[in-house]
Amino acid sequence: MGLLDHCEELFKTSNLYDVIGVTNDASEAEVRRGYYKVSLQVHPDRSPGDGQATAKFQTLGKVYAVLSNKDQRAIYDEQGIVDEESDSLDQDRNWEEYWRTMFPKITLQDILNFEKSYKDSEEEKHDLMRVYEEHKGDMDMIMENVLCATQEDEPRIRAILQCAIDSKELLAHKAFTNESAKKKSSRKRKADKERKEAEEMQKEMGLNSEDSLVAMIKKNQKSKEAGFNNFMDNLEAKYCKKRPSSSSGRKGKK
Repeated sequence: MGLLDHCEELFKTSNLYDVIGVTNDASEAEVRRGYYKVSLQVHPDRSPGDGQATAKFQTLGKVYAVLSNKDQRAIYDEQGIVDEESDSLDQDRNWEEYWRTMFPKITLQDILNFEKSYKDSEEEKHDLMRVYEEHKGDMDMIMENVLCATQEDEPRIRAILQCAIDSKELLAHKAFTNESAKKKSSRKRKADKERKEAEEMQKEMGLNSEDSLVAMIKKNQKSKEAGFNNFMDNLEAKYCKKRPSSSSGRKGKK
């Protein structure tokens, strides 16, 4: 059974681009990110109840091996076939090691670097505007769902959104423009409580400053574990290492 057949069996499609959730004109970075996101969903360590997780994970690695190789991707795009004899599709290849080579473990410094580059960026503004519209200007939900947002960031975030409203980029939702002082105060009390709990955790566990920061991040995300996982996934995707591609001149076969 060839790669396309495995894709059909495991992902209900033989289209390699559909398997990783991108279009056939996706850039190298988009292909890499698509592969990463889907592989996280089916990684055996994250899907212990899925008996096909290992097979899916291995097949995804092969899909990416084809689409990340310029020559193999061209053959697939033009003829709809893959080079099953390519070294990159070796059946004995360690796909877990391959995955980790491309996506190394994220460090605390990576998180800090990302936060520094993200805040006040166009990407943050885009995310803020999207979340603002999704939740009709509810600041509780905005602060809960935007990356890297802390209580100290609220005045800055409000200013960004108000500027977008003034420039007609956003509609003026009453939940935002007429938010009560009571609601603002409640949000601040909650943030202060979480900060205090994180500091107490640091003292009780004897954590150093770096451990404390990680604990604070996790504590701030306690009520939205899925959001924290997405946050870390986004960081890993942004800092993933690009694997050098190797070309193959052999013709593919289905």
